[in-house]
Amino acid sequence: MPRLFRSHIIDLTGILIIAFALYLISFGSSFKDSLSFSSSILNLNTIFISILIEALPFVLIGVLIAGIIQIFVTEEHIRKCIPKNKTLAVMMSCIIGALFPACECGIVPIVRRLIGKGVPIYAGIGFMLTGPLINPIVIASTYMAFGNNAEIAGLRMGLGFIIAVIVAFAVSLFFKGNQFKSSVQTLHSYTTEKNDFLAKLWAMLTHSIDEFFDMAKYLIMGAFLAAFVQTYLPAKTLLEAGNGPLSSIAVMMGLAYVLSLCSEADAFIGASFSSIFPTSSILAFLIYGPMMDLKNTLMMLSVFRFKFVMAVVVIITLIVFITIFLMSSFV
Repeated sequence: MPRLFRSHIIDLTGILIIAFALYLISFGSSFKDSLSFSSSILNLNTIFISILIEALPFVLIGVLIAGIIQIFVTEEHIRKCIPKNKTLAVMMSCIIGALFPACECGIVPIVRRLIGKGVPIYAGIGFMLTGPLINPIVIASTYMAFGNNAEIAGLRMGLGFIIAVIVAFAVSLFFKGNQFKSSVQTLHSYTTEKNDFLAKLWAMLTHSIDEFFDMAKYLIMGAFLAAFVQTYLPAKTLLEAGNGPLSSIAVMMGLAYVLSLCSEADAFIGASFSSIFPTSSILAFLIYGPMMDLKNTLMMLSVFRFKFVMAVVVIITLIVFITIFLMSSFV
């Protein structure tokens, strides 16, 4: 058995066992009846599976792109593309991210690989924030979700870009180096000296599979936690707390974090709150969710140091909250 498949056989077996158990819970009516599952357990299972189904395609795309970067993009290419000037590097990373159709689930392995290749940590964070937030697909879905309202889509794009730039600069002030956990300091290398395209293609696929197994287990845990919180902390509880202008912004940011929605679909959920919350709070929901949510936090913790991830979460939360609050008098 090839080394790659042998090294992941335990992970694959575990995933298959989980999938089979979820199948029994979801579709085995006699099995459910015999164990008398409560409606809350079934609801948790439904939310958990829906999050996985929504996220997995983007994770697969992300790990494939990460594999391409690992095999076909060299450190020399990175050095040529990323300006040495910090300001230019931040701006360029945010602009490239804005043009890159990636979900927050699939962006982590891409950023991991870019930073491993020599992209500064602050530029990687800028790319990670704008990619899921203001790429063309997300802006188009936002425009349609709000009844062809260009104002909401424009505000999401403009404010999101400004916040991403501010966060990237803030990260550059406090952190140096790649900030990888010690367990991933030495990343797997599948590069080949051969010029054979097929050999490089196989190496790319090998790396992508390895990256997928690294990310998938954290995605599963994050999806389960998000489903658990959604099931046992109903949105109604949060909605009742958001009466004032400040509390409504905080509630919608909390809701975005807990729901862990895919950025390509969150605008349709955000639009459903338009009759309850002011525009500023809706913008907080639309901007904060793609930048930071529950499952994304767990995936980042699998790659980066705990202190760094917690600092990034705090920085993003504060900057989004302050920016939206300052803008609330104008929208």
